Amino acid sequence: MWPDAKPIPELSNVDPHALPDATLHGGQPVVLRGVVSDWPIVRAARTSAKTAVDYLKQFDRRESPPVVATVGPPEIGGRFFYNDDLSGFNFRQEQVPLGVALDTLLKYESDAAPPAIYVASTTIDTWLPGFRNENDLGLRDRDPLASIWIGNRTRIAAHQDVPDNLACVVAGRRRVTLFPPDQLSNLYIGPLDYTPAGQAISLVDFAAPDEARFPRFAEARRHALTAELEPGDAVLIPSMWWHHMEGLETFNVLVNYWWRQTPAWMDTPMNALMLAMMTVRDLPADQRAIWEDVFRHYVFQPGDDTAGHIPEPARRVLAPLDETRARNLRARLLQRLNR
Repeated sequence: MWPDAKPIPELSNVDPHALPDATLHGGQPVVLRGVVSDWPIVRAARTSAKTAVDYLKQFDRRESPPVVATVGPPEIGGRFFYNDDLSGFNFRQEQVPLGVALDTLLKYESDAAPPAIYVASTTIDTWLPGFRNENDLGLRDRDPLASIWIGNRTRIAAHQDVPDNLACVVAGRRRVTLFPPDQLSNLYIGPLDYTPAGQAISLVDFAAPDEARFPRFAEARRHALTAELEPGDAVLIPSMWWHHMEGLETFNVLVNYWWRQTPAWMDTPMNALMLAMMTVRDLPADQRAIWEDVFRHYVFQPGDDTAGHIPEPARRVLAPLDETRARNLRARLLQRLNR
């Protein structure tokens, strides 16, 4: 995308059935070249988009619910985004059978200016049961959520995800551009509670950055990592790394695995952020400084001085959380919020 962007580090000849923990938990992005190149869907896609569609349709069930297809007019150039004043979006969403979405993509494959079409984050085990029996990775006890993403030439704005993400290109080509989490202020993030697809996104158009409107983006670019992925390649995107995804062909399919390195009962930190905005952000400056110290003491730097003076059986929420304590705490919070 940019000549000055650094390449994402790469590994080759990685066993897809025994992905190394040091890589998956290393906290750094890495491209795994050819790691899923033996998958049947990859072999089918190398023949043609039609062959890949026919392969996917083997697993499509008529009784499955419709998928959500995101559709934008040709003039958006595949960039699913807001409208001009951020009061709405430049696309619409339709519920259609998966087979209809696949046939529509084939219909526009040779069109010079097709509508942008994207079937995003569709759970594989629900919509394509049996697919993972032939196309899967060895993630052992991580119990990931496996999703499939299908579309034509589309651009998904830079955003973050809380889970770790292993994204596998199985058809077409993708360009992925990553930024470390600390580039938050340089990426000009849009609204947190009104987003195109659930996650807050960068307002910068990576294909034509407006340097006057977004001057700090030049600093973000200094930290950018990028790679072009071929069918069979994968990229590990660690938790909270910003990622911009671009489909480069007329037919692109991505399979991704999400997992968290925390227990399933832990809520997303985004809930805490929203609550902090509601309860802390707009306090007078002196009170906000007090609460900053309170959060440091109890959340960000807890130590022996946090609860060591309380008998262990009496520490309650100050003790290490488990599923039962978390459930009780959640119930108390809901009761307070719903007062």
